[in-house]
Amino acid sequence: DKSTDGSLIHSQNQPYTDPNKYHNLNILANIKKNRVYIKNANQTLYTMYCSAGMTNPKTNHSYTPTGDFKLQSERGTSFYNKDLKEGANDWTSFKDHGVYLFHTVPTNSHGDYKPEEAAKLGKQPASHGCIRLSIPDAKYIQTLPTGTPVKIVEK
Repeated sequence: DKSTDGSLIHSQNQPYTDPNKYHNLNILANIKKNRVYIKNANQTLYTMYCSAGMTNPKTNHSYTPTGDFKLQSERGTSFYNKDLKEGANDWTSFKDHGVYLFHTVPTNSHGDYKPEEAAKLGKQPASHGCIRLSIPDAKYIQTLPTGTPVKIVEK
């Protein structure tokens, strides 16, 4: 289950929690720490490595919006953005109904994962505003219910 490019690696060596067992499930994403925390109220259940938005030179803030959001009903198996010449898999929207997403490491025009982008997970912001995750982590986010609260902080 481990790949050389990091895209297949689970962020933690423990099973994912069953989202149906918790009544205060929420997601906290910390852009600077390159982490996504799956929580029940204030208790961290699982920690994921991520790469959120790079810093916008005009604003000196991340391209990823900060604040309080919810997982939305828009989800999918893959997409490709011709302008950026990359896509991703296993996406779940958290803002603007398909604009801001949790998704896998980016793929190229052939659908292959980009190892140089996977290497940034947990280490540095790298996206244009979405939150990138490993393949298993992105698939897990898809199992969480629509309406799950998402809080994104920059520091």
